[in-house]
Amino acid sequence: MATITAGDFRNGVTFEYEGNLMQVVEFQHVKPGKGAAFVRTKMRNIISGGVTETSFNPTAKFEQAFIERKEMQYLYNDGDLYYFMDMETYDQMPIAKEKLDDNFRFVKEETLCKILSWKGDVFSVEPPVFVELMITECEPGVKGNTATNVQKTATVETGATIRVPIFINEGDKIRIDTRDGGSYLERA
Repeated sequence: MATITAGDFRNGVTFEYEGNLMQVVEFQHVKPGKGAAFVRTKMRNIISGGVTETSFNPTAKFEQAFIERKEMQYLYNDGDLYYFMDMETYDQMPIAKEKLDDNFRFVKEETLCKILSWKGDVFSVEPPVFVELMITECEPGVKGNTATNVQKTATVETGATIRVPIFINEGDKIRIDTRDGGSYLERA
């Protein structure tokens, strides 16, 4: 395994620290007038999401963590298990519901997703950044309501609800950004 020192930290570097998978969010090399230099580090636990700040000696060594990202197709769910298929080997892999982020509610069957694993353990599923979904339910736009930025609630084909402009109707296909909890971008 490759090792990395705190002096080599850069934003986005992943490493193992006290048995956890950490990613450098911010770092600062500090050389005080008296005493030894140190690296002030803000790091995020990739699995739990918690952010901590710690100072390290620049020569402190850590195991560099390599996150495997594999593209797999979402097939279906059966209760709390969601099944994905490897597009090369056609092997199916069940993933527990708690490993899926909230933005997975915009993923329909046959969508390609990135499966993130560390040391063989899946810890997250990344849906595509943009998805196109059909509006299955929404109230009709009120005639004469032409004020800008007026929005209404709509349900998409996966069952998720989002806010859309007043001119969107049932049956329209729209493009959604999944990174920010599902925001409307445009008609598809």
